[in-house]
Amino acid sequence: MSTMEICEPVTSAAAWRGDQIKAGEDWIYHLSPVQIKELEELGSKLVEDDPDLRFVQASEYPLKTCADAIAEWGRDVDTGRGFVLVRGLRTHLYSDALSSAIYYILGLHMGDPIRQNEMGDLLDHIYATSDKTMDDPTALSSKVRDKLVFHSDSSDVVALMCLRPAKAGGASCLVSGAEIYNEILRRRPDLAPLLLEPFHWDWRRQDHNAPANTYTSPIISIEEGVFSMYAGSLYILTAQDYPGVPQLSDAQKEVLELFDEITYEPGMAIEMDFRPGDIQWLSNYGALHSRTEFFDFPEPQRKRHLLRLWLSRDAGRPVVEGFGKNGVVQVREKPREGADDDNAGKFKIADAAVPRMIS
Repeated sequence: MSTMEICEPVTSAAAWRGDQIKAGEDWIYHLSPVQIKELEELGSKLVEDDPDLRFVQASEYPLKTCADAIAEWGRDVDTGRGFVLVRGLRTHLYSDALSSAIYYILGLHMGDPIRQNEMGDLLDHIYATSDKTMDDPTALSSKVRDKLVFHSDSSDVVALMCLRPAKAGGASCLVSGAEIYNEILRRRPDLAPLLLEPFHWDWRRQDHNAPANTYTSPIISIEEGVFSMYAGSLYILTAQDYPGVPQLSDAQKEVLELFDEITYEPGMAIEMDFRPGDIQWLSNYGALHSRTEFFDFPEPQRKRHLLRLWLSRDAGRPVVEGFGKNGVVQVREKPREGADDDNAGKFKIADAAVPRMIS
């Protein structure tokens, strides 16, 4: 890779500012009544069939009315702005199992679900079961109400579906990785190449059952002219506490500080409030995500509740070897080599629709 290639700004649709993109609604897709009907019918069929989620295929639940829409969402995620918000599902009329079934079917058509923890769960829940804050090293981001820093998840695509919003707060925030990179090039081009070097990431803090403390990945991949980003300085910094992890250089610390400074500047991010039934499809290579602090209703059935899917999506995107967390996540059909968790994961839709009460 040439120095010139590293120092060239990204000019594709993936480079955007939140204050500009929020001015329009091109990023929102409204489902039609006919599309909603198709999804409700197929979701009901999946609930009735009750298949093993590890092995069910998209071809068993073919989408006809929604096919063009799914292709459009895929283009938005793969080669467009990197995200799309889909609106219109009537989750207030559904059971959580039906909502989960519709969501899982759409996920099968957008990619292949992967395991989100060492128990093997394919459908995870953003549902606060703890009063911990993210300053606590034992806190799990999906189980607390605290604000989250911008970061990437562990898949090609991350999707969130809103079952119930918070009483207050809990906005979803997205920021363009390409635009952050462009700003670093403008201000400190000497630091930009450091982002292509491998960093150690805290795996244990992301999953308490992880088989190792850390994994490695660069923050930026530029392969065949295609820009991708995997970021989240929190887990780079906490990885420094493990024995044997090389300490960050002063220059690496400086570029991480500049990265975060740019990320949180006014106008960089787009902030959106989730409505019941909203689904957000997001490329982990194109945009970073976070959320604001939120406050819940006291009743468990009214608490903020999002469903999450991690998808492997074969879009032909070239990335450098060992990029992101794809090297350590597991496909849905089988557990990690040497592990036997067939009885640990929730592989039936009615079970998968219920959050684990862990903190």
